[in-house]
Amino acid sequence: MTITDETRADAPPAPGRTSRRSERRTAAGSHSARSQQTNDFFELSNKVKEAGLMDRRAQAYIGRVIALVLAFAGAGVMLVMLGESWWQLLTAVVFGVLFTQVAFLSHDAAHQQVFSNGRRNEWLSRIIGNGIVGLSYAWWAKKHGKHHANPNTVGKDGDIEPGFIAFIPEDAEKRTGFAAWFARRQGWMLFPLLTMFGWALHVSAVDAVIRATKVKHRGTEAALLAVRLIGFPLLVIWAMGPLVGLAFIAVQVAVFGVYMGASFAPNHKGMPVIPKDSKVDFLQRQILTARNIRGGRLIDWGMGGLNFQIEHHIFPRMPSPNLHKVKPIVEEFCAEKQIPYAETGLIESYGIVIRYLNDVGLGQADPMDCPIIAQYRTRG
Repeated sequence: MTITDETRADAPPAPGRTSRRSERRTAAGSHSARSQQTNDFFELSNKVKEAGLMDRRAQAYIGRVIALVLAFAGAGVMLVMLGESWWQLLTAVVFGVLFTQVAFLSHDAAHQQVFSNGRRNEWLSRIIGNGIVGLSYAWWAKKHGKHHANPNTVGKDGDIEPGFIAFIPEDAEKRTGFAAWFARRQGWMLFPLLTMFGWALHVSAVDAVIRATKVKHRGTEAALLAVRLIGFPLLVIWAMGPLVGLAFIAVQVAVFGVYMGASFAPNHKGMPVIPKDSKVDFLQRQILTARNIRGGRLIDWGMGGLNFQIEHHIFPRMPSPNLHKVKPIVEEFCAEKQIPYAETGLIESYGIVIRYLNDVGLGQADPMDCPIIAQYRTRG
């Protein structure tokens, strides 16, 4: 499917003079297209609601929470019993995985997926996000909210803002010297960089709580972050000594960063990028910029439901245990409306992301090459 002038809300008029009748006809056509797009979304939304898939039940998360509690208890026993042993680095890997799994649960609560009561969701996400994972709820909610509103949109989605990595060619072209050399190889450097991603997340959390102008329950977030980011390392060093303890912390944070990054990167990187001033209706914006990862229940658990990225972006408040149930409904809907539905394997997705980032650094990637977004080019 391509987005034609009739389906775009910001479709430009044809070159040359246009009569008022033609302008009225164009406006009417644009309004009709927007109405149809709105009707399409409500049609899909009603079908999903009738299936009961938007109902939030905390019971659906009980098994997940029990498994996490037992796993943390086992990891805690390992931490204390092994003492000053280099086998503790395996314990560090376990903690890195468990912190990421709790981050997925915090993500669900921040999206109002667990409880029907909004305050309970907010406090669950704040407590476990700050106190167990070491991420600020206020920082995450603001950043992630912008991403969901405008995924892969230049100037609006913070997830594609330039940093160590450039996500669009225009940002890569501005770089010189070592930065330009690095950009040309940035795809290959993605996973090595992710070993530092955990540190960046913790620093961003602390910085937001200290410096952000508006942080609800700032004192609570600061106290919880202190317990996690100061108390836990002190416990580790007490249990295994400074040398093994510092190595433990380095491995744990590296595993956490790689796991988090490897779970989020396949979802949008290498998918169409929407120019800043272009307007795409909500439904197509969410579907066309997202990619699902196939692989069964192991992938579902490993990615915390983020492998159903298309469904999650259309229905961000749907409990993640229901995402595999809504997938066939969304696939059928997309086929009927001729909307491309992107899905691939996990390893293949990493290959796509690495190639795309390298192409961006080399100035060879064109976000408009996708036939969907190609229609945004100015017509000559």
